[in-house]
Amino acid sequence: MSYEPKIISELVKSAHDNAIEKGWHLEPRSFGDVIALMHSELSEALEDYRHGFGVNETYFEGDKPCGIPTELADTVIRIFDACGYYGIDLQAAIEQKMAYNATRPERHGGKVL
Repeated sequence: MSYEPKIISELVKSAHDNAIEKGWHLEPRSFGDVIALMHSELSEALEDYRHGFGVNETYFEGDKPCGIPTELADTVIRIFDACGYYGIDLQAAIEQKMAYNATRPERHGGKVL
């Protein structure tokens, strides 16, 4: 079975539909809880890094893929699900923000990092 690439809006729908199918939307969550779940995936990526896994390293626990790439994917999947739940057009928001960012000066904001 081959995978057909999808546009962001299709990925949002797929992630949200899967979350519904798996029962993750039986009870409402607060917006803060939704954001915290996204953050938890990033924390898991940081923990893998702190345990010595490489940023491109995927390892398996049984059939389950683990590692920084997987946790970053989980973060994006959580974001996609949230956008599906709230009706956010993520693709349009990304395109709008990237167009704006292209107009900003080098290292805007005067921050060190």
